[in-house]
Amino acid sequence: MRKVLVLGAGKIGGAIVDMLSATGDYDIAVADRDPAFLAMVAREKARQSQVDVSDAVALRRLADGTDAVISALPFFLNPTVAAVAGEVGAHYFDLTEDVATTRAVRALAERGETAFAPQCGLAPGFISIVAAHLAKRFDSLRTVHMRVGALPQFPVNGLKYNLTWSTDGLINEYCNPCEAIHEGAPIELMPLEGLEHFSLDGIDYETFNTSGGLGTLCETLDGKVQSLNYKTVRYPGHRDVMKLLLEDLRLRDRRDLLKDVLETAVPITHQDVVLIFVTVSGMRENRLTQETYAKKIYACEIDGRLMSAIQITTAAGICAMVDLHRDGKLPARGFIRQEQAELDDFLTNRFGRYYA
Repeated sequence: MRKVLVLGAGKIGGAIVDMLSATGDYDIAVADRDPAFLAMVAREKARQSQVDVSDAVALRRLADGTDAVISALPFFLNPTVAAVAGEVGAHYFDLTEDVATTRAVRALAERGETAFAPQCGLAPGFISIVAAHLAKRFDSLRTVHMRVGALPQFPVNGLKYNLTWSTDGLINEYCNPCEAIHEGAPIELMPLEGLEHFSLDGIDYETFNTSGGLGTLCETLDGKVQSLNYKTVRYPGHRDVMKLLLEDLRLRDRRDLLKDVLETAVPITHQDVVLIFVTVSGMRENRLTQETYAKKIYACEIDGRLMSAIQITTAAGICAMVDLHRDGKLPARGFIRQEQAELDDFLTNRFGRYYA
Protein backbone atom coordinates (compact mmCIF):
# COMPACT_ATOMS: atom_id res chain seq x y z
CA MET A 1 0.00 0.00 0.00
CA ARG A 2 1.46 3.34 -1.06
CA LYS A 3 1.86 5.90 1.71
CA VAL A 4 0.80 9.42 0.71
CA LEU A 5 0.79 12.70 2.57
CA VAL A 6 -1.88 15.20 1.49
CA LEU A 7 -1.06 18.77 2.47
CA GLY A 8 -4.08 21.06 2.74
CA ALA A 9 -7.46 19.91 4.05
CA GLY A 10 -9.65 22.47 2.29
CA LYS A 11 -12.16 21.87 -0.51
CA ILE A 12 -9.67 20.27 -2.88
CA GLY A 13 -7.51 18.50 -0.29
CA GLY A 14 -10.61 16.96 1.28
CA ALA A 15 -11.79 15.74 -2.12
CA ILE A 16 -8.37 14.19 -2.80
CA VAL A 17 -8.55 12.30 0.50
CA ASP A 18 -12.07 11.09 -0.29
CA MET A 19 -11.10 9.82 -3.74
CA LEU A 20 -7.88 8.10 -2.69
CA SER A 21 -9.36 6.50 0.43
CA ALA A 22 -12.27 5.00 -1.55
CA THR A 23 -9.81 2.77 -3.45
CA GLY A 24 -8.28 1.11 -0.41
CA ASP A 25 -4.91 1.25 -2.15
CA TYR A 26 -3.43 4.22 -0.31
CA ASP A 27 -2.36 4.77 3.28
CA ILE A 28 -3.23 8.45 3.70
CA ALA A 29 -2.11 11.15 6.10
CA VAL A 30 -3.45 14.70 5.84
CA ALA A 31 -1.99 17.87 7.35
CA ASP A 32 -3.16 21.45 7.68
CA ARG A 33 -2.52 24.29 10.10
CA ASP A 34 -6.26 24.97 10.45
CA PRO A 35 -8.03 22.53 12.81
CA ALA A 36 -11.40 23.51 11.34
CA PHE A 37 -10.35 22.15 7.95
CA LEU A 38 -8.93 18.98 9.48
CA ALA A 39 -12.21 18.41 11.35
CA MET A 40 -14.01 18.09 8.00
CA VAL A 41 -11.85 15.11 7.00
CA ALA A 42 -13.17 11.78 8.29
CA ARG A 43 -10.64 10.16 10.65
CA GLU A 44 -11.27 6.72 9.19
CA LYS A 45 -10.06 8.03 5.82
CA ALA A 46 -6.78 9.66 6.85
CA ARG A 47 -4.52 10.25 9.83
CA GLN A 48 -4.59 13.92 10.76
CA SER A 49 -1.83 16.31 11.81
CA GLN A 50 -2.09 19.99 12.63
CA VAL A 51 1.13 21.44 11.24
CA ASP A 52 2.30 24.80 9.95
CA VAL A 53 3.22 23.64 6.46
CA SER A 54 5.49 26.66 5.96
CA ASP A 55 7.76 25.18 8.69
CA ALA A 56 10.20 23.05 6.70
CA VAL A 57 11.56 21.26 9.79
CA ALA A 58 8.11 20.19 11.00
CA LEU A 59 7.11 19.25 7.48
CA ARG A 60 10.23 17.13 7.02
CA ARG A 61 9.39 15.12 10.17
CA LEU A 62 5.86 14.58 8.91
CA ALA A 63 6.86 13.60 5.36
CA ASP A 64 9.64 11.21 6.34
CA GLY A 65 8.77 7.66 5.30
CA THR A 66 6.05 8.59 2.82
CA ASP A 67 6.09 7.47 -0.80
CA ALA A 68 4.42 10.59 -2.22
CA VAL A 69 3.56 14.11 -1.12
CA ILE A 70 0.47 15.72 -2.65
CA SER A 71 0.18 19.47 -2.21
CA ALA A 72 -3.26 21.09 -2.27
CA LEU A 73 -1.79 24.27 -0.80
CA PRO A 74 -1.59 27.83 -2.16
CA PHE A 75 1.08 28.05 -4.87
CA PHE A 76 3.53 30.15 -2.83
CA LEU A 77 4.03 27.32 -0.31
CA ASN A 78 4.91 24.69 -2.90
CA PRO A 79 8.66 25.35 -3.39
CA THR A 80 9.21 24.53 0.30
CA VAL A 81 7.03 21.43 0.06
CA ALA A 82 8.79 20.21 -3.08
CA ALA A 83 12.20 20.69 -1.48
CA VAL A 84 11.14 18.68 1.58
CA ALA A 85 9.70 15.91 -0.62
CA GLY A 86 13.03 15.63 -2.42
CA GLU A 87 14.96 15.55 0.84
CA VAL A 88 12.93 12.64 2.25
CA GLY A 89 12.89 10.72 -1.04
CA ALA A 90 9.17 11.12 -1.77
CA HIS A 91 7.54 11.74 -5.13
CA TYR A 92 5.91 15.17 -5.42
CA PHE A 93 2.60 16.27 -6.98
CA ASP A 94 0.92 19.68 -6.87
CA LEU A 95 -1.83 21.82 -8.42
CA THR A 96 0.04 25.06 -9.00
CA GLU A 97 -0.78 27.39 -11.87
CA ASP A 98 2.08 29.71 -10.98
CA VAL A 99 4.88 29.85 -13.56
CA ALA A 100 7.64 30.83 -11.12
CA THR A 101 6.67 28.04 -8.71
CA THR A 102 6.81 25.48 -11.51
CA ARG A 103 10.28 26.68 -12.48
CA ALA A 104 11.41 26.27 -8.86
CA VAL A 105 10.02 22.72 -8.76
CA ARG A 106 11.76 21.92 -12.04
CA ALA A 107 15.10 23.08 -10.66
CA LEU A 108 14.64 20.73 -7.69
CA ALA A 109 13.76 17.87 -10.03
CA GLU A 110 17.05 18.26 -11.92
CA ARG A 111 19.02 17.21 -8.85
CA GLY A 112 16.42 14.94 -7.22
CA GLU A 113 16.06 11.18 -7.31
CA THR A 114 12.26 11.08 -7.29
CA ALA A 115 9.46 12.31 -9.56
CA PHE A 116 8.29 15.93 -9.45
CA ALA A 117 4.92 16.49 -11.14
CA PRO A 118 3.54 20.01 -10.71
CA GLN A 119 0.40 21.44 -12.36
CA CYS A 120 -1.69 18.27 -11.96
CA GLY A 121 -5.15 19.87 -11.89
CA LEU A 122 -7.52 21.05 -14.60
CA ALA A 123 -5.66 23.97 -16.18
CA PRO A 124 -2.78 23.53 -16.14
CA GLY A 125 -3.16 19.78 -16.07
CA PHE A 126 -5.83 17.90 -17.97
CA ILE A 127 -6.11 20.64 -20.59
CA SER A 128 -2.46 20.06 -21.59
CA ILE A 129 -3.05 16.31 -21.91
CA VAL A 130 -5.96 16.96 -24.28
CA ALA A 131 -4.06 19.55 -26.33
CA ALA A 132 -1.01 17.31 -26.71
CA HIS A 133 -3.21 14.37 -27.71
CA LEU A 134 -4.92 16.37 -30.46
CA ALA A 135 -1.62 17.87 -31.63
CA LYS A 136 -0.13 14.39 -32.23
CA ARG A 137 -2.86 13.69 -34.78
CA PHE A 138 -1.52 16.33 -37.20
CA ASP A 139 1.39 16.22 -39.61
CA SER A 140 2.12 19.89 -38.85
CA LEU A 141 0.46 22.40 -36.55
CA ARG A 142 -0.94 25.85 -37.18
CA THR A 143 -2.93 26.68 -34.00
CA VAL A 144 -3.51 25.19 -30.55
CA HIS A 145 -6.09 27.22 -28.63
CA MET A 146 -7.16 26.17 -25.14
CA ARG A 147 -10.18 27.54 -23.23
CA VAL A 148 -11.28 26.54 -19.72
CA GLY A 149 -13.80 27.96 -17.29
CA ALA A 150 -15.09 27.01 -13.83
CA LEU A 151 -18.42 28.83 -13.68
CA PRO A 152 -21.53 29.01 -11.52
CA GLN A 153 -24.54 27.37 -13.14
CA PHE A 154 -26.71 30.21 -11.86
CA PRO A 155 -24.80 33.55 -11.93
CA VAL A 156 -26.65 36.25 -9.97
CA ASN A 157 -24.12 38.96 -9.02
CA GLY A 158 -22.43 41.70 -11.04
CA LEU A 159 -19.30 39.58 -11.51
CA LYS A 160 -21.44 36.70 -12.83
CA TYR A 161 -19.12 34.52 -10.81
CA ASN A 162 -18.85 32.54 -7.58
CA LEU A 163 -15.70 31.42 -5.83
CA THR A 164 -15.07 27.81 -6.76
CA TRP A 165 -11.40 27.28 -5.83
CA SER A 166 -8.31 29.03 -4.43
CA THR A 167 -8.74 32.81 -4.23
CA ASP A 168 -4.95 33.23 -4.24
CA GLY A 169 -4.73 31.21 -7.44
CA LEU A 170 -7.56 33.18 -9.05
CA ILE A 171 -5.90 36.54 -8.32
CA ASN A 172 -2.55 35.19 -9.51
CA GLU A 173 -4.08 34.18 -12.84
CA TYR A 174 -5.61 37.63 -13.32
CA CYS A 175 -2.46 39.58 -12.47
CA ASN A 176 0.58 37.76 -13.87
CA PRO A 177 1.95 37.75 -17.45
CA CYS A 178 0.65 35.02 -19.76
CA GLU A 179 2.87 32.77 -21.86
CA ALA A 180 1.93 32.14 -25.50
CA ILE A 181 3.35 31.46 -28.96
CA HIS A 182 2.56 33.96 -31.71
CA GLU A 183 3.79 33.70 -35.31
CA GLY A 184 5.97 30.81 -34.22
CA ALA A 185 7.79 32.69 -31.44
CA PRO A 186 7.30 32.51 -27.64
CA ILE A 187 5.90 35.76 -26.21
CA GLU A 188 4.30 37.12 -23.04
CA LEU A 189 0.80 38.61 -23.09
CA MET A 190 -0.95 40.81 -20.57
CA PRO A 191 -3.67 39.21 -18.43
CA LEU A 192 -7.30 40.24 -19.07
CA GLU A 193 -6.46 41.18 -22.68
CA GLY A 194 -7.33 39.31 -25.88
CA LEU A 195 -11.08 39.41 -25.24
CA GLU A 196 -13.13 37.02 -27.41
CA HIS A 197 -16.74 35.84 -27.43
CA PHE A 198 -18.24 32.49 -28.37
CA SER A 199 -21.38 30.41 -27.76
CA LEU A 200 -21.71 26.77 -26.74
CA ASP A 201 -25.01 24.95 -26.28
CA GLY A 202 -26.85 28.24 -26.72
CA ILE A 203 -24.98 30.02 -23.89
CA ASP A 204 -22.79 33.08 -24.53
CA TYR A 205 -19.30 33.26 -23.02
CA GLU A 206 -16.28 35.54 -23.10
CA THR A 207 -12.64 34.50 -22.92
CA PHE A 208 -9.49 36.46 -22.12
CA ASN A 209 -5.83 35.90 -21.29
CA THR A 210 -4.95 34.53 -17.87
CA SER A 211 -1.65 33.26 -16.52
CA GLY A 212 -0.43 29.70 -16.05
CA GLY A 213 -2.98 27.63 -17.94
CA LEU A 214 -0.56 26.45 -20.63
CA GLY A 215 1.69 24.66 -18.18
CA THR A 216 4.82 23.58 -20.05
CA LEU A 217 3.24 23.43 -23.51
CA CYS A 218 5.02 26.58 -24.70
CA GLU A 219 8.30 24.74 -24.34
CA THR A 220 6.98 21.42 -25.62
CA LEU A 221 5.49 22.93 -28.78
CA ASP A 222 8.10 25.63 -29.40
CA GLY A 223 9.11 25.47 -33.06
CA LYS A 224 6.17 23.19 -33.89
CA VAL A 225 3.14 25.56 -33.86
CA GLN A 226 2.38 29.02 -35.19
CA SER A 227 -0.14 30.05 -32.52
CA LEU A 228 -0.57 28.65 -29.00
CA ASN A 229 -2.59 30.35 -26.29
CA TYR A 230 -4.77 29.77 -23.25
CA LYS A 231 -7.76 31.84 -22.16
CA THR A 232 -10.17 31.64 -19.24
CA VAL A 233 -13.90 31.36 -19.92
CA ARG A 234 -16.37 33.59 -18.08
CA TYR A 235 -19.86 34.95 -18.62
CA PRO A 236 -19.97 38.23 -20.60
CA GLY A 237 -19.14 41.31 -18.52
CA HIS A 238 -16.90 39.63 -15.94
CA ARG A 239 -13.65 40.78 -17.53
CA ASP A 240 -14.70 44.46 -17.47
CA VAL A 241 -15.48 44.35 -13.75
CA MET A 242 -12.15 42.67 -12.98
CA LYS A 243 -10.29 45.30 -15.04
CA LEU A 244 -12.01 48.00 -12.99
CA LEU A 245 -10.88 46.37 -9.75
CA LEU A 246 -7.38 45.40 -10.79
CA GLU A 247 -6.34 48.28 -13.04
CA ASP A 248 -8.52 51.31 -12.41
CA LEU A 249 -8.64 50.82 -8.63
CA ARG A 250 -5.08 49.38 -8.58
CA LEU A 251 -6.02 46.37 -6.48
CA ARG A 252 -3.46 44.32 -8.41
CA ASP A 253 -0.97 46.12 -6.12
CA ARG A 254 -3.01 45.27 -3.00
CA ARG A 255 -3.73 41.60 -3.45
CA ASP A 256 -4.41 40.91 0.22
CA LEU A 257 -7.14 43.54 0.18
CA LEU A 258 -8.59 42.14 -3.05
CA LYS A 259 -8.62 38.64 -1.55
CA ASP A 260 -10.44 39.92 1.52
CA VAL A 261 -13.01 41.75 -0.62
CA LEU A 262 -13.68 38.70 -2.81
CA GLU A 263 -13.93 36.22 0.06
CA THR A 264 -16.18 38.56 2.05
CA ALA A 265 -18.54 39.51 -0.78
CA VAL A 266 -18.54 36.64 -3.29
CA PRO A 267 -20.04 33.37 -2.02
CA ILE A 268 -18.75 29.91 -2.87
CA THR A 269 -21.02 27.49 -4.71
CA HIS A 270 -21.26 23.76 -5.30
CA GLN A 271 -23.62 24.35 -8.23
CA ASP A 272 -20.96 24.90 -10.84
CA VAL A 273 -19.91 23.71 -14.27
CA VAL A 274 -16.44 23.19 -15.71
CA LEU A 275 -16.15 23.97 -19.41
CA ILE A 276 -13.23 22.57 -21.44
CA PHE A 277 -12.72 23.66 -25.06
CA VAL A 278 -9.60 22.87 -27.11
CA THR A 279 -9.25 23.59 -30.82
CA VAL A 280 -6.26 22.46 -32.90
CA SER A 281 -5.69 23.15 -36.58
CA GLY A 282 -2.95 22.12 -38.98
CA MET A 283 -2.08 19.94 -41.93
CA ARG A 284 -3.25 16.34 -42.10
CA GLU A 285 -2.90 14.31 -45.29
CA ASN A 286 -2.06 17.53 -47.19
CA ARG A 287 -5.28 19.28 -46.13
CA LEU A 288 -5.79 22.08 -43.60
CA THR A 289 -7.88 20.42 -40.90
CA GLN A 290 -9.37 21.44 -37.54
CA GLU A 291 -10.27 19.22 -34.61
CA THR A 292 -12.04 20.28 -31.40
CA TYR A 293 -12.51 18.73 -27.96
CA ALA A 294 -15.44 20.18 -25.99
CA LYS A 295 -16.70 19.01 -22.60
CA LYS A 296 -18.88 20.20 -19.75
CA ILE A 297 -18.59 18.63 -16.30
CA TYR A 298 -21.15 19.34 -13.58
CA ALA A 299 -21.26 19.03 -9.81
CA CYS A 300 -22.48 15.64 -8.61
CA GLU A 301 -22.56 13.34 -5.63
CA ILE A 302 -19.60 10.99 -5.20
CA ASP A 303 -19.72 8.29 -2.51
CA GLY A 304 -22.52 10.14 -0.75
CA ARG A 305 -20.85 13.57 -0.78
CA LEU A 306 -21.80 16.47 -3.06
CA MET A 307 -18.71 17.74 -4.84
CA SER A 308 -18.51 20.80 -7.05
CA ALA A 309 -17.34 20.38 -10.62
CA ILE A 310 -14.05 22.12 -9.86
CA GLN A 311 -13.48 19.84 -6.85
CA ILE A 312 -14.12 16.79 -9.01
CA THR A 313 -11.93 17.83 -11.93
CA THR A 314 -9.05 19.14 -9.81
CA ALA A 315 -8.97 16.25 -7.35
CA ALA A 316 -9.50 13.63 -10.07
CA GLY A 317 -6.69 15.19 -12.10
CA ILE A 318 -4.05 14.91 -9.43
CA CYS A 319 -5.26 11.52 -8.17
CA ALA A 320 -5.07 10.16 -11.72
CA MET A 321 -1.49 11.40 -12.09
CA VAL A 322 -0.55 9.75 -8.76
CA ASP A 323 -2.16 6.51 -9.97
CA LEU A 324 -0.52 6.64 -13.41
CA HIS A 325 2.88 7.20 -11.82
CA ARG A 326 2.34 4.27 -9.47
CA ASP A 327 1.36 2.08 -12.43
CA GLY A 328 4.51 2.97 -14.38
CA LYS A 329 2.72 5.02 -17.04
CA LEU A 330 4.72 8.16 -16.25
CA PRO A 331 8.49 8.66 -15.84
CA ALA A 332 9.77 7.15 -12.58
CA ARG A 333 11.87 10.18 -11.68
CA GLY A 334 12.66 13.74 -12.71
CA PHE A 335 10.40 16.54 -13.89
CA ILE A 336 7.07 15.33 -15.29
CA ARG A 337 5.10 17.44 -17.75
CA GLN A 338 1.36 16.94 -17.90
CA GLU A 339 1.50 16.31 -21.64
CA GLN A 340 3.63 13.23 -20.98
CA ALA A 341 0.45 11.46 -19.84
CA GLU A 342 -1.48 9.73 -22.62
CA LEU A 343 -5.11 10.86 -22.86
CA ASP A 344 -6.40 7.29 -23.22
CA ASP A 345 -4.48 6.20 -20.11
CA PHE A 346 -5.88 9.17 -18.21
CA LEU A 347 -9.52 8.71 -19.23
CA THR A 348 -9.52 4.97 -18.51
CA ASN A 349 -7.99 5.53 -15.08
CA ARG A 350 -10.38 5.11 -12.14
CA PHE A 351 -10.02 8.80 -11.28
CA GLY A 352 -9.66 10.15 -14.81
CA ARG A 353 -13.02 8.55 -15.68
CA TYR A 354 -14.72 11.54 -14.03
CA TYR A 355 -13.61 13.48 -17.11
CA ALA A 356 -14.71 10.79 -19.56
